Parts: sequence; C-alpha cells; structure tokens
Amino acid sequence: MMASENLSRAKATKNDEFYTLYDYIQKEINAYLEFDPDVFRDKVVLLPCDDPEWSNFTRFFAQNFENFGLKKLISTSYAADSKPEFIPYQISLFESEAPQFDESKTRNHGKIFTLTRDKNQSGKIDIDDLEWDYLEGDGDFRSNEIRVLRDEADIIVTNPPFSKFRDFLAWIVEASKKFLIIGNMNAITYKEVFSLIKENRLWLGATCNSEDMVFAVPEGAVIAPQDREKAARLGYVGNYTRLGNACWYTNLDHGRRHQPLSLMTMDDNIKFSKHKEIRGKGYLKYDNYDAIDVPFTDAIPADYEGVMGVPITYLDKYCPEQFEILGRRGDLVWAETECDFYTPPPPEIQQKYKAMNKTWRVQNTYILSEDGIPLITYGRIFIRVKKDVDKL
Repeated sequence: MMASENLSRAKATKNDEFYTLYDYIQKEINAYLEFDPDVFRDKVVLLPCDDPEWSNFTRFFAQNFENFGLKKLISTSYAADSKPEFIPYQISLFESEAPQFDESKTRNHGKIFTLTRDKNQSGKIDIDDLEWDYLEGDGDFRSNEIRVLRDEADIIVTNPPFSKFRDFLAWIVEASKKFLIIGNMNAITYKEVFSLIKENRLWLGATCNSEDMVFAVPEGAVIAPQDREKAARLGYVGNYTRLGNACWYTNLDHGRRHQPLSLMTMDDNIKFSKHKEIRGKGYLKYDNYDAIDVPFTDAIPADYEGVMGVPITYLDKYCPEQFEILGRRGDLVWAETECDFYTPPPPEIQQKYKAMNKTWRVQNTYILSEDGIPLITYGRIFIRVKKDVDKL
C-alpha cells in the first residue's frame, strides 16, 4: 500500500493515531527559532488533540520552557473512550498513583496538563513541573471547554487527527491564532486551505515537506509491511510507519520561505533542461486557458511574464516575494478579472475523451494531442512572476 493510501485509510477508518517523533518536532521548531529567537517568548502554547502523559510535543515544549521563554504550556488529550477501538486501554501508573486519580473519569474524560511554575522547586521549570487534572468533557477540540483554552493561547501546535484536519484548521483560523500543525499534503487541494495559501495566511513548514515522515503508532494498529520496512530502514524499528504524504502547515514565519528559487531563463531551459519534455521542445500552452504548462518546479522559466501552471509540489519552494499565486486548477475565476473562465472543448473532442472512459470536468485545463484528444495535466497551481522580482 502506498503512503498516500495509508493516509486515506486513516481518514476512512478514523485511525488517526499517528504520533510525531521528537526529532521531527525539534528540527521544525529550530527553523522558526533561527528566523526569530523570540517567536515563543511570553507566549501561551496550546497542544490540543495531544496525549500529554507521553507526547513528544508536550515533552519537547516542557523541556524547553525556559529556553523559549514560554509564559504557559497547555496540553490536552482525548478521553480513552473517544479513541479507536483497536487501541487497548490501560491506566498508567502516572495516573493511578496521582492523588487526583478518579476511576469514574479515567475512561470518558480527557486530561489537561499545564506548566507555568517551578512546582518542585528544583530551580528550573521543566517537564517534572507539569500539573494535570481531568477535563470536564472528553477533550474534543470543538467543545466549549477546549475552545476557551484556544482563545487563551497565542500559538497552537499539534498533530491533529487526520480525519478532522479540515475542521481543526477552520477552528484555528476562526480564532485568528498562530499555529503549526501536521496534515496530509493533499489538503493543499482543499478549497478552504488553498484560499489561505493564496492569501498568504498559511504556508508549508520548513522541513519534511518533500520526504517521508516516520510516525509511531499504537500497539495493534495495522501497518502496511512496506511502510514498516521503510521506517525500519530509516532507523525506527517496531510500531512505526512511514507516511510520504505528510507535511507541516503553519502561519509562523521561517526564513526558508523567503529564499527565491534559482531558475534558468526560458531559452536556457529549452537548451539545457535535464527534462526531455522541455529540452529542445519548449513549453506547451493550454488550449483553453492562456498559460503555459510547466511540469517540473526546477523548469519554471525565470523570465516568463505570463501565467504558468506548475505542480502542486511547487508550494514547498514557494517564495511570496518571487511569484504570486493566481489560483489552482478547479477554480473558475482567475487573475484580476471575473470573466477569465476556462473554455471547455467542443462536443466532438469531449466525445473522444469520453471514449477513453474518462470524465470531462469543465474546470480542467487541457492540451490537445496530435489526434485532437484533450490531454489533462496533473494538478496545477497557476503563478506569475512578481513585477519587482529583480529586487530580490
């Protein structure tokens, strides 16, 4: 099973228990600290949808509480009864030996962990100073109880359930919060997510966006053999899986998103491109939209001033000072006008396409083959070079 299918299966079965590794968290957070050492200073950080008793998110921020200058750390979890049935429930010693342990709440109440002070008077605030209690409810982020914590927070950081990503992001955006979350790369194609990207209100994180990510999974979770083997080759043996379609989404700034791509001119691409589709042939134009098709990010011509359709994966290299995003394939309105619609092919061409057992959608951009068949490109984002890009 492919990694993307693994994610799809997670959404279908509500198997959302993918636990983020400490190394990935540290690597990503370091990118924001490099850009702004005070990004977390005097901030309240909320880690919802977490499992504070062992979570690497909780562990990381608790251990770095003083280094980051945090004001407060809040971490919440779902109740055991709200988790997938295949996850065995066992009360931990951490919970059962605490004076606030309540057997009547342990299964159907979430937990809340907070860190604000040197509780054990060790001279520093760290993970040993976490204080916890039961939530009134099951810890669902949509509850009023967690919404109050959201409103208190300055920054929200977590790996939300993949099946709830769309709702979770909307929940954050509703409150205009800073955030750093993990999701499926395919979420870029969601209308509401892409709108945020286009408006420069959301972008990809600094790391792991074009490579496999390894996640721990609970005992009993189904792992495709090839994903388990790939995780093992990357150094993680046991209850681990790799997902090749996961990435960070954020509105925290990092320096890597301001690094422009180093690109060749159109003439140089045609002469020297490593891609045989372009070298010596040039760029194809869509037959129903005034733009050229650029099938590879590294083949974007630096000097082309018109509209270009580029792969979705380009967003991993997107520099807002270099290009502007006009839209994506599937939108009906483009650029500055309200009349720049796709033009569907004539009926006879649509019939040829239908004869290939394919369905025509009016939003598709296409390029006619020599036989007059509309060749549909893969997902595309439409961009145009910024007019003042020469100042970069």
